[in-house]
Amino acid sequence: MKAVSVIDYRLRAKRRIPHFLFEYLDGGSYSEVTKKRNQVDLKSIALRQRVLRDVSNIDTSVEIFGESYALPVALAPVGLAGMYARRGEVQAVRAADAMGIPFTLSTVGVCPIGEVSAAATKPFWFQLYMIRDRSFMRDMLELAREANCSVLVFTVDMPVPGCRYRDYRSGLAGEGHLRGNLRRIYQAMLKPRWAWDVGIMGRPHQLGNVSPVLKGGSGLEDFMKWMGENFDPSVSWLDLEFIRDHWDGPILLKGILDPEDARKAADLQIDGLIVSNHGGRQLDGVTSSVNALRRISAEVGDRVVVCADGGVYSGLDVVRMLALGAKTVFLGRSWVYGLAANGQKGVEHVLELIRKEVLTAMALTGCQSISDIRKSVVELERTSAD
Repeated sequence: MKAVSVIDYRLRAKRRIPHFLFEYLDGGSYSEVTKKRNQVDLKSIALRQRVLRDVSNIDTSVEIFGESYALPVALAPVGLAGMYARRGEVQAVRAADAMGIPFTLSTVGVCPIGEVSAAATKPFWFQLYMIRDRSFMRDMLELAREANCSVLVFTVDMPVPGCRYRDYRSGLAGEGHLRGNLRRIYQAMLKPRWAWDVGIMGRPHQLGNVSPVLKGGSGLEDFMKWMGENFDPSVSWLDLEFIRDHWDGPILLKGILDPEDARKAADLQIDGLIVSNHGGRQLDGVTSSVNALRRISAEVGDRVVVCADGGVYSGLDVVRMLALGAKTVFLGRSWVYGLAANGQKGVEHVLELIRKEVLTAMALTGCQSISDIRKSVVELERTSAD
């Protein structure tokens, strides 16, 4: 079957990669109420069709932090992305460069920042958590500067990791070293194409940016343990001064859901924020990203660059987010489904599908440019969180 949508790529990814990796990518926390809510609330927003408007010359470009991009979308940071295709983050940054959009490298990616930088033809973005070891953070920020990263995405909604039942059920988390390894090896053997291309030819399987502090450990069990032990639950707004002291470029705070937090960020002169509930992977039961976006963009949209993610699986979803105030929309699971299915070509095709869907949505809502996409483009209906 030919892939003609992100959902098609999801099915292809599920067939190709080991079960524990698919569950890590596809799952949310606890009962996954928020993960489902992201999609339901977004798709419940009706687009307002308009006719007899000249849409023969549609411009999808957007400018963010002084840089021009071909589409108002960015590849969100995704941990372990390098396990979904051979040197996955390298293939992803090449796809993003080819399509003229930003790629964001996760702190806990498989490929180290230097390897990604060597493959990139344009500046990319870097994501960082607040962790206990401030010297490690300083080193990462210095490496990001040396790699010509243009924007820092600082994730603020992970003082502690969320509880994701699927990771325990699949064998990725919660089991002893030997038993967990055996379960994952068995699952990998059931996917021989992945086992050869990624499992063998895609080595080393380390968290490239974190491996220096794992003290010799490099397996997935070391990753899960490090994540649990090194996130800093004492993080507060005061810690943003540390980030500002060591980063002089634009900063996007990722994980803002409440208008009060958005106002606080604006008062502190943060450059921008990403309205996000971490794809439903942190606190289950919170509001959807799009529901929060409606309030936050009204509150601070004229003071900071407002971006958003969560439940975005099509170009129509992108237009809905833009209509409610997002300047750029981050894709997470969507691009990794493409990566898992067909590497760089898969990511590029996912982005091309989204580009065409954005064009169609703009044409049929009477929008010639991204700046034309306003709240008047949608008909707001009651969402599941209202």
